[in-house]
Amino acid sequence: MIDTDSSHGLENFPDIAEAALIAGYALRDAGIGDAAEDSFRTAIGMAPACGEARGALAGLLADQGRWTEAAEEYRLAADLEPFRADWQYGLAEARARIGDNPGALEVWNGLLAQRPDNAMVRRALARIHVSAGQPAQAVEQFREALFLDPGDAGTTVELAEALIASGDPLAAVENLQPLLRRSPDLPRGLLSLGRAWLDLGERKKATDALYRCLDAGPDDPCAVQALICRIEGDPTETMSQAYVRALFDRYADRFDEDLTIRLKYQAPQTLRALADRLPGIADGDLDVLDVGCGTGLAGVAFRPLARRLHGSDLAPRMVEKARRRGVYDHLEVADLVSGIAGTPGAWDLIVAADVLVYVGDLEPVMRASALGLRPGGYFCASVEHCGGDGYLLGPSRRYAHSAAYLRRVVAEAGLELSVLEDAVPRWEKGQPVPGLAFAVKRSD
Repeated sequence: MIDTDSSHGLENFPDIAEAALIAGYALRDAGIGDAAEDSFRTAIGMAPACGEARGALAGLLADQGRWTEAAEEYRLAADLEPFRADWQYGLAEARARIGDNPGALEVWNGLLAQRPDNAMVRRALARIHVSAGQPAQAVEQFREALFLDPGDAGTTVELAEALIASGDPLAAVENLQPLLRRSPDLPRGLLSLGRAWLDLGERKKATDALYRCLDAGPDDPCAVQALICRIEGDPTETMSQAYVRALFDRYADRFDEDLTIRLKYQAPQTLRALADRLPGIADGDLDVLDVGCGTGLAGVAFRPLARRLHGSDLAPRMVEKARRRGVYDHLEVADLVSGIAGTPGAWDLIVAADVLVYVGDLEPVMRASALGLRPGGYFCASVEHCGGDGYLLGPSRRYAHSAAYLRRVVAEAGLELSVLEDAVPRWEKGQPVPGLAFAVKRSD
């Protein structure tokens, strides 16, 4: 509700400005973002000096992830109403989101000068230092935040993570243990404890904490399981079939919920949209192979294109989950390469949604695709993206591939690269994972 007796500035403007602002709030609350934005902009047009309208628009833009626009509107709102801390908070977050850490620090430091006893500001400053690779400064601010807000679980875990990054894992353990006695099933705290014990060389204590983390339901169970496997004796920088099978068989029961809700998994939808743009792709007319099918999320997306839809996966429990969806004409347990090449010249379309992140060298996959596709057929896949001209294994035990590497292995397999574009296959730790979506064609 708008208080027109306050200093929002509306009392001196035409009634239409106030009505537009009120309508904008109602539309925003109803989830009608485009109309809410129009209303807020109408209010600004009628009353350019109304900080409330600027701030409301900025908040809407931030909710939509339009951080550059949000930063500018928050700046204008804060200039008009410098007493409104929420505009300052929004401005700092928006600047951080667009990578302007110095600008964000300037705002937070200004707020800190006004209220040095504000724990939220201390936490925000610490997070900026973390993102800037300054863990020692982050530790200082997290400690101050905990002094002002004792017992805050999130801050305690973030302090532990900063201590680990600054080279003091023992202090991280000492901070985490009292918290985990109070909250023994806190996934992020258990993950940090496992990492701290690992840095201290206590492998058994590390794996105990990480198994407890898995049982507690972490945001990214794949990363936790990968760290366990690494500790327990996978000395090579590769992913064995046994590792991948064990990982996903264990993960099968929580796979759909974790990917679609926690990780905002969208590789199947991204690849379906890409496939719809390819020449010769027609609904209901294709023999489609969903390789690495998991529980069948991609099968649902690609069923309308398929005359025949075949799925294969290395993990038997995943295949059983996919079977229950009832979208496949046939399913089998098979590794990636043999699943593709097992029936030469059989497929108009092969789909690998978020599968190649578990493969480093893609040359065998591309050679298998050249064998498995019919002339004119397409192989559509997603990968996580890295720079350079090769591939690398990240800390989450998923591979990232460069665009230059993809171009090279596609050409060496005698295939034609039809599409290569930026994509976001999933989110992780609240941030989009940089990726690539591509389609290659067998021409002959």
